[in-house]
Amino acid sequence: MSRPTPLRGVHEALGATLTDFAGWLMPLRYGSESVEHNAVRQAAGLFDLSHMGEIFVTGPQAGEALDHALVGHLSALEPGRARYTMIVNARGGVLDDLIVYRLAPEEFMVVANASNYPAVAAELTERAEAFDAAVDDRSDRYALVAVQGPRSQEILAALTDADLPGLKYYAGLPATVAGRPALIARTGYTGEDGFELFVDAADAEPLWAALTEAGEPYGLRPAGLSARDTLRLEAGMPLYGNELSADLTPFDAGLGRVVRFDKPGDFVGRSALEPLKDLPPSRRLVGLVATGRRVPRHGYPVVAAGGAVVGEVTSGAPSQSLGRPVAMAYVDTAYVGGDRAEDLSVDIRGSHEPVEVVDLPFYRRNK
Repeated sequence: MSRPTPLRGVHEALGATLTDFAGWLMPLRYGSESVEHNAVRQAAGLFDLSHMGEIFVTGPQAGEALDHALVGHLSALEPGRARYTMIVNARGGVLDDLIVYRLAPEEFMVVANASNYPAVAAELTERAEAFDAAVDDRSDRYALVAVQGPRSQEILAALTDADLPGLKYYAGLPATVAGRPALIARTGYTGEDGFELFVDAADAEPLWAALTEAGEPYGLRPAGLSARDTLRLEAGMPLYGNELSADLTPFDAGLGRVVRFDKPGDFVGRSALEPLKDLPPSRRLVGLVATGRRVPRHGYPVVAAGGAVVGEVTSGAPSQSLGRPVAMAYVDTAYVGGDRAEDLSVDIRGSHEPVEVVDLPFYRRNK
């Protein structure tokens, strides 16, 4: 049975289409996913992300424990800042992509994907055993609500006296929002400016109500998983299980920059990843823009002239911003640049639909 978030009653009252996602009962859409998508691009969207995991690592050696457990250099983080990183297995395969927040000198919060956080918590616990650090999975105590879009700061400013203009991207601060304690993080998964609010699960409904009221004059709309997926796809952001998996390394995904070989000490996966850092990749994660109207979907083959399969689509959807279907795909490097890239297509149920190879992301916001 799917687990409900603390906002289930709100979603039902709004008439949301609910669906199972990673074992959670989540809103897929509230009406039109294209309307929700465009609201985030043009005004603001309100998301329930309470299915995500919050794992705390605390103690005198919490930073060193995370340096060993993850590929990033987390002990170098300043309190109040956050970093995108990954946890890999001994072979270098990605177990999950994460955001780590340093809340205090001896306190970190690791935010993991819904489908993975129990395994991430178990791995962190095992990997921290040799350090003076404790791992505590507090996911059930938290709700996570996100406000994303160009009007998000104006909306949130009506409910808090926190210094939102001074809050940098990938930073967070404790504050009071609508009279309730929250961690405000300037992070998101949409390609727009925005905030993610970590609150006590019991405060989720009143916070959602306050944000809805404050956002009404600005065009704020609730947005579901469908819009979130098309927004992150346009922004070229990977989704675990699509662009990332235990069979792929950070280098396969073009994210080798998150692996920090210059940090002190060893880390899990280092011996497998280090030989890959200077090797040219055999395939690349690229963007595909369809020339027709049919949508390349996850798992569809990418084919070259003559029909040879040279890649596979990882994510695909109609793009509201481009007005054409787009996709991300792993493609053999030899077919990414030059004349060969001009002859690629996607096999959509036996029909080879031409695509154009482009650099990611498909969409960049105006700053």
